[in-house]
Amino acid sequence: MQIIRILVVDDFEPLRKSVCAALAERRDFLVIGEASDGLEAIQKTVDLKPDLVLMDIGLPSQNGIEAARQILDLVPETKILFLSQETSAEVIQEALSFGASGYVVKINAGIDLFLQ
Repeated sequence: MQIIRILVVDDFEPLRKSVCAALAERRDFLVIGEASDGLEAIQKTVDLKPDLVLMDIGLPSQNGIEAARQILDLVPETKILFLSQETSAEVIQEALSFGASGYVVKINAGIDLFLQ
């Protein structure tokens, strides 16, 4: 069984901790780090080289879309999966347009997160 190493990025700590706890219940997932803003997400991705960055869009210091663009430039083998409350088709299209692997709306995360 291949273990997927994950960096969880969200500025709302209770949600971030909840996502980490849900991921920890799966033997094939390993949360290797957490970040609360876009710049920290970029730095931790460069340092930790996770297989997957699970990231919100609405982040302080740098939004998730811009952070994801930089992450994919710096560590192109990393996959990006957005987890956001944003449901606008335009925002979702922008988030997926540069190579993100998927998009999950937070309200559906309990069901959809493990289907991606």
